[in-house]
Amino acid sequence: MNGQRYRWKNKQIRDHVAVLNGDKSPTLLLKNARYLHSVLKKWLTGNIWVYEDRIVYVGENLPETMNGCEIVDCAGSTLVPGYIEPHVHPFQLYNPQSFTQYASQTGTTTFINDNLMLVLLGGKLKAFSLLDELKKLPVTMYWWCRFDSQTELLDEEAVFSNGEVRAWMERDDVVQGGELTAWPRLLAGDDLMLHWIQEMKKLNKKIEGHFPGASEKTLAKMTLLGADCDHEAMTGKEVLSRLMQGMMVSLRHSSIRPDLPVLLKEMKEMGIDQYESMMFNTDGSTPGFYEDGVLDNTIKMAIASGIPPVDAYQMASYNVAKYYHFEHLHGMIAAGRIANINFLEDEFNPLPHSILSKGTWIKRDGREVMRDDASINWEEHGLSPMKIDWDLEMEDLQFSMPFGIEMINDVITKPYSVTLDASGESLPMDHDESFLMLLDRNGKWRINTLVKGFANRVSGFASSFSNTGDILLIGKNKKDMMLAFNRMKELGGAIVLAEEDQIVHEVPLKLAGAMSDKRMEELIEEEKGLKRELKERGYRFGDPVYSLLFFSSTHLPYLRITQKGMYDVMKKTVLFPTIMR
Repeated sequence: MNGQRYRWKNKQIRDHVAVLNGDKSPTLLLKNARYLHSVLKKWLTGNIWVYEDRIVYVGENLPETMNGCEIVDCAGSTLVPGYIEPHVHPFQLYNPQSFTQYASQTGTTTFINDNLMLVLLGGKLKAFSLLDELKKLPVTMYWWCRFDSQTELLDEEAVFSNGEVRAWMERDDVVQGGELTAWPRLLAGDDLMLHWIQEMKKLNKKIEGHFPGASEKTLAKMTLLGADCDHEAMTGKEVLSRLMQGMMVSLRHSSIRPDLPVLLKEMKEMGIDQYESMMFNTDGSTPGFYEDGVLDNTIKMAIASGIPPVDAYQMASYNVAKYYHFEHLHGMIAAGRIANINFLEDEFNPLPHSILSKGTWIKRDGREVMRDDASINWEEHGLSPMKIDWDLEMEDLQFSMPFGIEMINDVITKPYSVTLDASGESLPMDHDESFLMLLDRNGKWRINTLVKGFANRVSGFASSFSNTGDILLIGKNKKDMMLAFNRMKELGGAIVLAEEDQIVHEVPLKLAGAMSDKRMEELIEEEKGLKRELKERGYRFGDPVYSLLFFSSTHLPYLRITQKGMYDVMKKTVLFPTIMR
């Protein structure tokens, strides 16, 4: 199931030793390197020998044999371990390959990825074949094992059956369970979830929490139930409360929660100056957020706040590796580790000018080094364009719900009473209420209501990007909503904005209707265009992509639109069921 059982075969390890014996030449020698020693927490100078993808020696000596060895004089550069991003949602319009390729150019070479979208889109067999193919990329990927869908699925018990979950948790490249978005269910007595946590612990793997606003007692309970880390601290006080319960704290800076400046400021004010139990994350931000960088940006912010540079780099490398029990492979420039090394101008500028990942140059002197062997055949793994073989009819667009969904911010929604007449072909533009519809991607069911606060001048809008892979329709005009849907259908999945019988903007999502197959640089421009067009039409929040994602996400209050129907999160009740088509 996992391909090669061990990272290096016995013969490869013997070759590594042979380099030290002088019987083989290293493939790369980094001379006169000023580098961060992660255990001593000091800057040292020495020579680094690399054989293929592994560091075989670090110290004062030079190799006895250097036939065919590439030699790089590192004088003038500062070397640090490749950065490790512990909380990646690699499906936020981008895909696992496009995101990691982009992020790797800023120094992040190891990723711990959410598996939720793969679980929902295709099941374990297709997902596992993709995971194995992704190992061929010049970056390193690890994965989570989700225990719930964070929505209300019609077939939740089958999608997250014991057999399916266990198959994920037993993979060597799965290093944590969670994130625990369904922790209230766990607290209420869900023993199957507790069993999965126990099994993960038995495998010496971590459990990632999701505890926004949790009290001290709740955090203590979650620690007792097995949670090791949480990324939901939004204040310095919440950082301290998690540390006090023995948790690892993942400091978040994301498009939906750009909290890091506040966290750093308040931690400093509170006198928190020990960072071994902290790491950074960007929590699956939407594409445009990453124009400012990935973990290199969080390190830069930490240094600017007064955190010593060594600690800032540890929080993006060694602390993460040690927490996940893979410091024998990552997070250090030392013998035996994978050769993931960032070359900096100095320790105050964390954006590398050159990068080694798996012993291969992926960036050299500020320029990306292209590889020919990094293409993924997505269709082989079930991520082909959506094939919608059914039609949306005007009779589907009937809206008579007595209450609708009101947006409080990008992602929080509450119920409101509908008083306007929604029986016509369109709604006036002088208010912020719009038609809202969730459609089964296979055309079997629908749920229709109104949404207040999304925008006041969006005429027709369709999205195949959602929490469950089902289709969202929003708008003031039913004909333009139909037009947006049909264009989305024609593209094989997309986010489409239509107005006055014209397509205004589109973001094609050819990978199962959820992800783009384009490079991040191009996708960023498409997303920026989407935000601009929506803002001009009254969208008043910051992140419409997350709004689309979370319309169905029941780990957030208060009212959600799901496969089962209109769902009251607090009462855990379906208020109105979906309608079969």
